[in-house]
Amino acid sequence: MKTTVYMVRHAESPFAFGQERTRGLSEEGFLAAKRVAQFFTDVDIHFIASSPYARAKQTVQYVAEQKGLDIVEYEELIERPIKGLDYKASWDVLYEAIRESFTDKDFCLEGGEPTRKAQQRSIPVIEGLLEERQGQNIIIGTHGNIMTIIMNYFDETYGFEFWDSTSKPDIYKLTFERNRLEQVERLWD
Repeated sequence: MKTTVYMVRHAESPFAFGQERTRGLSEEGFLAAKRVAQFFTDVDIHFIASSPYARAKQTVQYVAEQKGLDIVEYEELIERPIKGLDYKASWDVLYEAIRESFTDKDFCLEGGEPTRKAQQRSIPVIEGLLEERQGQNIIIGTHGNIMTIIMNYFDETYGFEFWDSTSKPDIYKLTFERNRLEQVERLWD
């Protein structure tokens, strides 16, 4: 029995140091979130999960309202911090650290979380949803890094280059047969 997981990467959200959990979407991000909801108008959705971070939830909120569904938050689906949240680093340093983290799954900057640990916390949620929601269509409000890390668990070809090619927002349709990823299709243009 096939289960479909729609990974919805959050829309544009202005960076604010120290506000990882609470920073929401920009005005442009809210407009994009409305377009995300339009995309799902004719898609039968049975369940919506999300990271508890504001920007991820706000990106799927209009879909939830349209479908009359609650957004179920999973702490295990938070974005992967490649560095400690109190550790400042330039974008170039972060970018190279993300690259290395897909080559060496135990690598991270000081206080950060390696790819392997992020998979250990997030994959049980995905596997649980695949088991409990067999044959259903699920939306997951997510972030670029953790989305790639989850996809990488099921197919290692999804790594740094894939992450680097994604947009805000973005939508990927993952088709599973039980816990086996069969197909990935990018739906956002």
